[in-house]
Amino acid sequence: MSEALKLDGITKTYNAGKPNALTVLNGAELTLQAGEVVALVAPSGAGKSTLLHIAGLLDGCDEGTVSIGGVDMTDKGDAERTRVRRQDVGFVYQFHHLLPEFSALENVMLPQWANGIADGDAKDHAMELLARVNVEDRAANRPAALSGGEQQRVAFCRALANRPKLLLADEPTGNLDPATSDTVFSALMDLVRETGLAALIATHNPELAARMDRTVRLENGQISNS
Repeated sequence: MSEALKLDGITKTYNAGKPNALTVLNGAELTLQAGEVVALVAPSGAGKSTLLHIAGLLDGCDEGTVSIGGVDMTDKGDAERTRVRRQDVGFVYQFHHLLPEFSALENVMLPQWANGIADGDAKDHAMELLARVNVEDRAANRPAALSGGEQQRVAFCRALANRPKLLLADEPTGNLDPATSDTVFSALMDLVRETGLAALIATHNPELAARMDRTVRLENGQISNS
């Protein structure tokens, strides 16, 4: 197996040097292999969103290194970090963040357009993804016309549209009722397993965490096996 993500000695302090300084990550370390699905659990305010943002190159760290696909990204410039984030990392949040003026199909095509994929190829791949999570019949609908579960399944498809190496998800079913959450999570796991990417999924739900390959816990700024 190849290494999809490695966080080595990640430290992050907000308001450093001030009386209200807050260290949320203090030497955090984590490695994900390709094809591995890992649950991230943490108490509220422990810094899981910060960790995911650093892992996904949306934020920088004060110390430590972030490697994606075996490449150290820590000192790369903005253009290269943006390229890797666009091509190799997919994000899913608690709220779907679909663009309301576009259809479900177009929302899944958008990341591919940004990568220069031709319309026909982008549409074919988007429809394939939507079919995998059983929302292909809703492809022409805008987000407001979709149920919460449908919206989140489309968001999964959008996150995987560019065939990333790594998926980062922050409470991806947190806004859904238990029955819908189970259905949507099953769809996500099927997509992840079929594509063979690595996934780090933050969740407060122990039943969902138990369905992943392993669980790690973020507490007091460090990561441990749970």
